[in-house]
Amino acid sequence: MNIYKIVGIIGILIAIVGAFVHIPWEVALLSLAGVIVGISIVADQHVRVIVSAIALPVVAASFNEVPQVGPWITAIIAGLGHLAGGAALFIILRNIYNRMFS
Repeated sequence: MNIYKIVGIIGILIAIVGAFVHIPWEVALLSLAGVIVGISIVADQHVRVIVSAIALPVVAASFNEVPQVGPWITAIIAGLGHLAGGAALFIILRNIYNRMFS
């Protein structure tokens, strides 16, 4: 297992635990973990990551109405959206850099 997978797993755990308890700097930690994971994403997967980063926050809101567990599900999916958003940001910035300087 490489460092990128370990950071990704830690990010997923932060998203899950953050739904139940307050984690200071949760969004920053998830975004930073996403950037680190984004380094390892191969070009074939770039579109999937960017679409996931856009879709996860939108989909998260629809689970808020589920009785009893809705807010937790929403928080977990939103956290995963922050993780994917960090990876998408890195991918987009790397693509811009490559287009400008390559």
